[in-house]
Amino acid sequence: MVHKPVLLNEVVEALSPEDGRTYVDATFGGGGYSRRILETARCAVYAIDQDAVVKQYFDELLQSFPGRLNLSISRFSKLREVMISFGIDEVDGVVFDLGTSAMQLADSSRGFSFMNSGLLDMRMCSSSSRDAAMFVNTVPEKEMADIIYQYGGERYSRRVARAIVDARRKCKIRNTGDLATIIRSAVPRSRVHPIDPATRTFQAIRIWVNNELEELQAGLEAAAEILKIGGKVLVTSFHSLEDRVVKHKFRSLCDMGFSLVNKKVITPTDEEIKNNPRSRSVCAFTIGVFRVKFYVRDMQKSLVQVQKEIVKVNDEISALRAEWTALNNPERLTMLAAKYLRVTTT
Repeated sequence: MVHKPVLLNEVVEALSPEDGRTYVDATFGGGGYSRRILETARCAVYAIDQDAVVKQYFDELLQSFPGRLNLSISRFSKLREVMISFGIDEVDGVVFDLGTSAMQLADSSRGFSFMNSGLLDMRMCSSSSRDAAMFVNTVPEKEMADIIYQYGGERYSRRVARAIVDARRKCKIRNTGDLATIIRSAVPRSRVHPIDPATRTFQAIRIWVNNELEELQAGLEAAAEILKIGGKVLVTSFHSLEDRVVKHKFRSLCDMGFSLVNKKVITPTDEEIKNNPRSRSVCAFTIGVFRVKFYVRDMQKSLVQVQKEIVKVNDEISALRAEWTALNNPERLTMLAAKYLRVTTT
């Protein structure tokens, strides 16, 4: 199953790719955003994804756009370092499509979904040091309950944590099927919101395993650092925790010379909800877009340069003062005379 990005038309339209420009697809996945950006303009796209599985989709797309597409298997929190490794200091736009991809959900061996039983993994990066099995089999009950409540919004988090701990005392929990059954036994099924009772807990575990909120915060900061004047960053988010991080970061950036391009949340059309199963699983999507204010960013860069020059001049003045003091020292004068004039004293 190939990942189909949501709000594809709206995102690319807001990005407005232009010939000769440089863009970053910070969550490559199946390459949906990258393909549309490359089709829209004769530009370059640098793709990032921490999941090595995407390499096959990159290789396929590269055949259609040779010389214009590059990939780094890395976390988007390392975006700045990745671009520097490519020899790129600034870019014209960055897009983030948060959450899990359709490929990850469809592969039961990855453990992201409870629809089919699989290993308790949930790692987006295979080299990560922690996985879902570690969470359910080692995290203390109180800490587990707090994480499930904080990251999943599960009102029955304490019941869920207690049920998991009771189950693991008897036998190690090994697969998503068993975990889902344990969770369902602790959470009453709602008639108002008919989602699977395991949904919120699985989300919480996935966020914990991949450190998603901290990664998002770092990724947005890195994107802001490498953005050219007039550049844009676009983010599609899928739950309130991501929304909160994005909105908070955007507000702080607006105080630093950035400005919001669109202030209204963009949601999928009825047609997209009908055609894209991924969009059907959430209530709304958010695109956060910001652009650098030209004058303020120019002044900030100039100020930094002036500050560097001031530091340099102050260092030179300090060195001259030290030399002047030394010249009043007879022993210093004798040493300089011997060194540069070859004059010796008796």
